[in-house]
Amino acid sequence: MDIREAIYTRRSVRAFTGAPVDEKTLRQLIDAAVQAPSAMNEQPWSFTVVRDKALLGRIARAAKAYMLASLVVDPGAGRYRDLLIDPEFDIFYKAPALIVVSAAKGHWAVEDCALAAATLMLAARAAGLGTCWIGFAQGWLGTADGKAALDLPAAHRPVAPIIVGHPAAEPPPVPRREPTIRWIGA
Repeated sequence: MDIREAIYTRRSVRAFTGAPVDEKTLRQLIDAAVQAPSAMNEQPWSFTVVRDKALLGRIARAAKAYMLASLVVDPGAGRYRDLLIDPEFDIFYKAPALIVVSAAKGHWAVEDCALAAATLMLAARAAGLGTCWIGFAQGWLGTADGKAALDLPAAHRPVAPIIVGHPAAEPPPVPRREPTIRWIGA
């Protein structure tokens, strides 16, 4: 698959076959991710790969509880309440792997990690895999307990929790809005 096709057909995948993703393939995705640009070539990212189903379940439950508690503070997130209180809802959609891109705090560490995550997601698409950035996990993973679950140093900030797996089905295209473009100069 060429890069244009990967860009235009990448989707957030939320249904997986359950087949594991082998270590070699996960390493290839990370090798692609580190090709992303970074500010001043700092390359601040680190990658934590979780394939332990019990740990994925523990993180999912803790992240759901954390997110539910935060709904009180963030009324705009109330639309997620029914989903989060459902005991059957797995925020990781039963994906066989979670890759968390993180970095020590720095001026552009978040942006650098986001670029690495996007590159990883495109590489996964090109390899026939599905991914989804799991925002529900971000808050809890940034806590002391979340960092401990990932064995991250205290100074690290988890930026991009990306699930990876074999898609159960091909997600349909998502309509895109016409972009606002401001042209300055000739």
